[in-house]
Amino acid sequence: MCWSSGFVGAKLGTGEAAPTTLLMWRALPAALLLLPLAWRLERGRRTRPGARLSWRAVRVHVVVGVLSQTCYLLTVYGAIDLGVSSGTTALVDGVQPLVAAVLVGPLLGAAVTGRQWAGLGLGLAGVLLVSWADATSGAGDVPAWAYAVPLGGMLSLLASTIVERRAGLATPPLTALAVHAATSAVLLTSAAVLTGTAVPPASRDFWLATAWLVVLATLGGYGLYWLLVERIGVVPVNSLMFLVAPVTSVWGALMFGEPLTAVTVAGLALTLVAAATATARRRTAVAAPA
Repeated sequence: MCWSSGFVGAKLGTGEAAPTTLLMWRALPAALLLLPLAWRLERGRRTRPGARLSWRAVRVHVVVGVLSQTCYLLTVYGAIDLGVSSGTTALVDGVQPLVAAVLVGPLLGAAVTGRQWAGLGLGLAGVLLVSWADATSGAGDVPAWAYAVPLGGMLSLLASTIVERRAGLATPPLTALAVHAATSAVLLTSAAVLTGTAVPPASRDFWLATAWLVVLATLGGYGLYWLLVERIGVVPVNSLMFLVAPVTSVWGALMFGEPLTAVTVAGLALTLVAAATATARRRTAVAAPA
């Protein structure tokens, strides 16, 4: 729900302002909120030997922040601004679990179980079902190349996960998220200033969308994502991402009247089964490398 709220909030916000405007005002409050909390947490950790945040860890998390927030969010918001529906953007994003499973073995030295492969196959089938229903609904006129934009964002998020796992850091999720948010705040504010879109509109809907994105998408979605990656591994977390596409499709249908057919519902049911299958037996799930 938290991750899906990002697509819905992007749909709300981009109707009021340019993507760079919305992203700047999403990133700044999140950074200003998270940095003091992370600073207090790190001050408490300094009393324990080896617990201090190193410059290497900061550098790694800056790279992760560029990939997981700046690049990912620019592509998602850009796609929605081009006319791709919130549900379809999430559907393109929904192939991430399959890509993660293919790459996680050779890059992280981890095995993917047969049960996880079965869940990934079911999830891909569910995503294809919902994608087909959306593409044949006849709603909107979006150029085909626009669907490659969220695909690039999906690859950026996946790359950030691999970078973070390969680094083998023990950074608390709150501290990591604060570095990600601060990095994105600097880059997205610069992008907004350079494009002349830094001044926000005075509309109530814009600020509602901004608050929505800061609380639900950034703190809820990203916070839970990195917490779960640390606790249960890359493949189980990315398998849960199969749920984002159908949840966003249902949410978009209820809020924006986006198409929701019987085929979409069938795809939703299939992705639910897929997530349950791929995340079963957590004790055999992929663990971070030593």
